Amino acid sequence: MSINATLFVQAIVFAILVWFTMKFVWPPITKALDERATKIAEGLAAADNAKSQLSSANKRVEEELVKSRNESALRLAEAERRGQALIEEAKARATEEGGKIIAAAKVEAEQQTVKARETLREQVAALAVKGAEQILRKEVNAGVHADLLGRLKTEL
Repeated sequence: MSINATLFVQAIVFAILVWFTMKFVWPPITKALDERATKIAEGLAAADNAKSQLSSANKRVEEELVKSRNESALRLAEAERRGQALIEEAKARATEEGGKIIAAAKVEAEQQTVKARETLREQVAALAVKGAEQILRKEVNAGVHADLLGRLKTEL
C-alpha cells in the first residue's frame, strides 16, 4: 500500500470519526453544556434576586427598628408623664388629707379646750360652793349668798 492510499483511508476514517462525533457525541455534550449554562444563569439570577430581596428586607427591618424605637420613646415619655401626673395627684391628695387632719386636730383641740374650761368652771364652782359653805356657816343670809355664787359661776 502506498502512502497516498494510506492517507486517503486515514482521511476517510477521520471523516467518519468527525461525522460520528458530530452526530452522536457532540449533541449530548452541547446539550449538557447548555443545560449547565442555563442552570448557572438561573443561579446567578436567583442570587441577584435574593440580594435585592435581602437589601429590601434590610431596609424594612431598619424602618421597623426606627419605628419601634420611636414608639418606645413615645411610650417612655407617656409613662413618665403619667408618673408625674400620679405623683402630682398623690401630692394633692396628701395635701388635702393633711389639711383635713389639721382641721380635725384643730376641732378636737377646740373641743378639748372647751371641755377643759367646763371642767375648770366646775372645779371653780365647787371651790366657790365650799367657800360659800364656810361663809354660810358664819352668816345666816343663804339666799343672797346663793345669788352671788350663781353670778360667780356664770362669770367663770
